[in-house]
Amino acid sequence: MRVRAGMALVALGAAVAACGGSETKPAATAQVPVESTTATPTVATDGRVRVLFVGTSLTAGLGLDPEQAYPAVLQAIADSANYRIQVVNAGLSGETSAGALRRVDWLLRDTPPQVVVIETGANDGLRGLLPDTTQANLTGIITKVRAVNPEARILLAQMEAPPNLGPQYTRRFRDVFLAVAADQAVTLIPFFLDGVAGVPTMNQADGIHPTAEGAQLAARNMWRTLAPVLREVPGVLAQ
Repeated sequence: MRVRAGMALVALGAAVAACGGSETKPAATAQVPVESTTATPTVATDGRVRVLFVGTSLTAGLGLDPEQAYPAVLQAIADSANYRIQVVNAGLSGETSAGALRRVDWLLRDTPPQVVVIETGANDGLRGLLPDTTQANLTGIITKVRAVNPEARILLAQMEAPPNLGPQYTRRFRDVFLAVAADQAVTLIPFFLDGVAGVPTMNQADGIHPTAEGAQLAARNMWRTLAPVLREVPGVLAQ
């Protein structure tokens, strides 16, 4: 799994370098198109439990129709299982953990979410940023979430760094997510691109972003960790 992930991340690193590593806006996302960081997304919850996904292009579903991105697939899985949740997709392509930390206050200005999934940091690894900085940013995001809702369930998606930066960096980067999850008592989601990263048929022509089929598998991988957490949230399971 780590070899396949590394292959995909090397390709992504080249793409980021070619683009100058800038943070770009995503295509329209499943629930909340993030078009500006000056406006607050308004989403009618209809009494459902609000699940906010703070993420990168993987979450935004770059290159896919909104309903094909993995958060939208998770919504469909939840609906079919009678989980009363509303997925809010706040993915932003190219964003680093520092960008997510700056943006999270805006994302939390609306109705505080009961569940938050944090998918960020991969772009840090691609740029060889200091793991200690990534760790501080992830901790800061969690702190901000808890400031608006101390009872929020928080999940952190494990991300991987490209192997071309050396085994020491790769290991240290991986350990960041383990350390944050343990120190902050949040749920760690195992690398949810297992079976997707590095598999040509599961990725678009850029070799980086999942196809619709890849997003389906990524969603199923994440659901294995997300579902038990959701079951602990009052009001999620339909009576």
